Amino acid sequence: MKSGCPAWLIRLGLFLYDHLGKRETLPGSRRIDLRHDPEGAIIRNEFKTGFEYSDCWVDDARLVVLNAIDARERGATILTRMAAVSARRDNGLWQVDLKGAEGSRRVEARVLVNAAGPWVQDVLGRVSGVNSSRRIRLVKGSHIVVPKFWNGPQAYLFQNHDKRVIFVNPYQDNLCLIGTTDIPYEGRPEDVAIDNGEIDYLLAVVNRYCKRELGRSDIVQAFSGVRPLYDDNSANPSAVTRDYVLDIDGDAGKPPLLSVFGGKITTYRKLAEHALQKLKPYFPQMTGDWTEREHLPGGDLGGAQSFQAFVEDLGRRYPWLAASLAVHYARLYGSMAHRLLNGARSIGDLGRHFGALLYEREISYLHEAEWAQTAEDILERRTKHGLHLTAAQGEAVKAYLNG
Repeated sequence: MKSGCPAWLIRLGLFLYDHLGKRETLPGSRRIDLRHDPEGAIIRNEFKTGFEYSDCWVDDARLVVLNAIDARERGATILTRMAAVSARRDNGLWQVDLKGAEGSRRVEARVLVNAAGPWVQDVLGRVSGVNSSRRIRLVKGSHIVVPKFWNGPQAYLFQNHDKRVIFVNPYQDNLCLIGTTDIPYEGRPEDVAIDNGEIDYLLAVVNRYCKRELGRSDIVQAFSGVRPLYDDNSANPSAVTRDYVLDIDGDAGKPPLLSVFGGKITTYRKLAEHALQKLKPYFPQMTGDWTEREHLPGGDLGGAQSFQAFVEDLGRRYPWLAASLAVHYARLYGSMAHRLLNGARSIGDLGRHFGALLYEREISYLHEAEWAQTAEDILERRTKHGLHLTAAQGEAVKAYLNG
């Protein structure tokens, strides 16, 4: 393979990947002949050798919602669309003023956890008035979505001339997700957006390796986000640590403020456990770690040994449910799909059909169970229905919610 890494080095890295981790269900890596193996059908002829390894994937938006649902089921109060405008210590407690579209409220707390991501320094300085030597660096990552242009479930990882790697992942069945870029960002996190240079960069990486060249007209959607990385003074954005740092302000009997700098999605559960360990001196009655043994809401598949077995069981329980709809409900809601479908005996019981796989019943469920209020909440944040609806169908969802 013509890349910055020789084949022997890639193979050595994958050997270590296979043997150093606890590989229990995923298959090991293997060498691929791109000229004859089906995975190489889309690759340009000058590339002869590739390597395959297995990994897991997660819908990050769903993961956030499921953690919020889990917290609610364990007694937490979840307040969406509420901003913390000020926080101060008073008589051994934090007094936190919140403001949102529905008004203001004050809450009291024995501890305040600042897990605001890219806004962590804003919460420290402007909201709570606490000084910290810790800093974050914002790094922009952008993606484009195009129609899937290969057969099979496999994803691809391509290395660019600058040594960075780009993922080309199957996405929403008939689409693919290409990204990400890695660019220092200085603006407001909420204003982040992909630029033309990033689009050209992503297209160029794919076109370097693939027979089917992509152009701007192929792009279905493009989006950007910012990573709040802990500032370790690295010169190269790609070299900045993806690890996290936890910082506690709370000496001399003051109620503590725990701030989270950095981190990444693959270590979020361990980060949370580590954060609670930091707070244990303030709560001596706190029990030990437990999340490794628990599933998130919907993760109990009722005895099914695999996701596919759960989908098949869902089809048997609701024989009128189209296979594509069963997969959709299973993928997003797991065993909570039974709550969504409770009492439904025919497709008509799902209510108005807005297009693709979106029915009125799901909109109601998202509103009641997952704090969804707007069309964007439903079409983009809680689900990806917006990628499969026409503009007119999207407007119909907005009119329904506003009606």
